[in-house]
Amino acid sequence: MKKIVFATAFCLSLFLPKTGNAQIDEDQLGAWYMYFVTTTFNESPWGLQGDIQYRNWDIIGDLEQLLIRGGLTYSPKEEKLKGTLGYAHITTGAFGSDSETTSESRIYQEALFPVQFGNRFYTNHRFRFEQRFVEDQDFRTRFRYNLFLNVALNKTAMEKNTIYLALYNELFINGQRDIGNERTVELFDRNRLYTGLGYILNKNLKFQLGFMNQTTDNWSKNQLQISVHQTI
Repeated sequence: MKKIVFATAFCLSLFLPKTGNAQIDEDQLGAWYMYFVTTTFNESPWGLQGDIQYRNWDIIGDLEQLLIRGGLTYSPKEEKLKGTLGYAHITTGAFGSDSETTSESRIYQEALFPVQFGNRFYTNHRFRFEQRFVEDQDFRTRFRYNLFLNVALNKTAMEKNTIYLALYNELFINGQRDIGNERTVELFDRNRLYTGLGYILNKNLKFQLGFMNQTTDNWSKNQLQISVHQTI
C-alpha cells in the first residue's frame, strides 16, 4: 500500500508547476521602459554606448528588473561592424508582493552587423556573449543572437520624420548549465519576439512603442515596450 501511495504522489508531482515560477501571471501585461544612448569620440572609431531599463511584471510598480549597462565600442573604418566590450548590473525582483531581489554583475562582448536591403529594409545582426555573476549561483555564461528588422513606411529611407515598423527576435542559449548546489538550468534560456512602431524625430533621436513576447523554459509573458534611442 505504501508503495502505491508513493508512486501516485510521484506521478502527480510531475504535473505540478516548477518552484519559483508558479505564481507568475502569464496573462498580465508587463511593461519595459528603456533609454539607449550612443556616442563616438569625435572622428575616432571609438565610442560609448549604454542603456537603462526599468522592467515591470505589471504596467508599473512590480519590479521585474532594473538594468544599467554600458560599454566601450569600436567601429573599424570602412567597415560597418561595431564591437562592444561592456558591463551591466541587474537587480531582479520577484513577481507579486514579494519584495525580495537578487543582483547580478555581467561582463559582455558583442558584435553588430548592419545590412540594408533596398531602400526601406534595414537589418542588424547582433551576437553577444555574456559572463554572468549571479547572486547565490556559480559563474555562468550565455550566448545571444538578435535579428533586428526596421522597415521605413512613409519614406524610402530612415531619416527625419520617418515612421517605421520595428521587428526583432532574440534567442538566448545558456553556456554552463550547472549553477551550483546541485541546481541546473536548461540549454534554452529564453526567446524574445517584438513588434512595434518607431518615429525618427531627427538624426539623433528616435522613439519606439511596441509589444514583446518573452518565453522562457517555465513561462511566457507579453510586455509593453517604450523606448528612447539617442545619439550624442
